Amino acid sequence: MLHIILNGCFGRMGQEIQEEINQNKELTIVAGIDRTQQEADFPVYQTLADVTEAADVVIDFSHDNSVATLVDQCVQKKLAIVIATTGLSENTKQQIDKASQMVPIFYSANMSLGVNVLIEALQKITPALEEDFDIEIVEKHHNQKKDAPSGTALLLADSINAAAEEKKDYILGRSGQENARSKNEIGIHAVRGGTIPGEHAVLYAGKDEMIELKHTALSRRIFANGALKAGEFLKDKKPGLYSMSDLLK
Repeated sequence: MLHIILNGCFGRMGQEIQEEINQNKELTIVAGIDRTQQEADFPVYQTLADVTEAADVVIDFSHDNSVATLVDQCVQKKLAIVIATTGLSENTKQQIDKASQMVPIFYSANMSLGVNVLIEALQKITPALEEDFDIEIVEKHHNQKKDAPSGTALLLADSINAAAEEKKDYILGRSGQENARSKNEIGIHAVRGGTIPGEHAVLYAGKDEMIELKHTALSRRIFANGALKAGEFLKDKKPGLYSMSDLLK
């Protein structure tokens, strides 16, 4: 049985997590954390510091501004944590890296198993295509998403760059770009509208041919499922910084 503290329990993703857990007898929420107070099947606190229940892992779907404090509190309580919140600052990422020396931390800019398999595919084909193909990324999300480009779009771009022989510059949109496209770049474009959970397309455009790899999220449930798999993966792990590439091995 995996005992979970759910941070952001009343948010959209927190509710998705609860629905997934209700269908799995091997998972249970021992406590929730949220700024709002509502009725729940478990005790709910304002901060992790207030939680008295024992747990195996904290799963975080909250706001980027609260992650740094949460990580500090996990270190103090010696709790493993899955960080599924996106849009983190570089300072917070550095803090996560430092904290992972003391507690197990699982962090990914996207918790979808499919997206992370897509990343592996991109890294395999990029070396063969980069010389003759231009690379563009188009991401689409709902109209309430605040960060642009998405963390996943940047994750895809970073994975391409890691496999490329010649490192690419990121061009965010093309407004004001009066010069012809450079070979040494990846264009990243953001679309916001409606209730789109998330779509990412990577286009390799060559002379008279194109290759497109696309991932479409049909619901937020896939991110909840990935976060719970990450939580199970972290149980009994030693301190360290883990990612989807470790889970997929």
